[in-house]
Amino acid sequence: MGKVRHSRFDCSPGCSVEAAIGLIDGKWKSVVLFHLLSGTLRFNEIRRQLQNVTPRMLTNQLRELEEDRLIERKVYAQVPPKVEYSLSPLGRSMEPILLALKQWGDANIDLYGKPKGTPARHESKAA
Repeated sequence: MGKVRHSRFDCSPGCSVEAAIGLIDGKWKSVVLFHLLSGTLRFNEIRRQLQNVTPRMLTNQLRELEEDRLIERKVYAQVPPKVEYSLSPLGRSMEPILLALKQWGDANIDLYGKPKGTPARHESKAA
């Protein structure tokens, strides 16, 4: 069973934040949206950007983003099938949010872990 889709919010303080976060929750959605800021990408191009995502997980995340109207999916009638993903106008409106998240992450990455490719520091224990 898939995740429960968006229902009516009670409009208590913070419900608009809850609604916005609900659209981009999930491990990969905000990262997919970020990569689509640079333009239209095919499935395998997105997958190459997200090295640890499984094809099934990426497919599910793309379907949910499409269902929420944050991305658009264009299928070309050819063999083999060609499918392209791009930001919808609604998804494009999230650009300042995604860029702010990246800026914050760049400034604070050292608090939560090292970026990929940074050698781990090993401390030797005194015997």
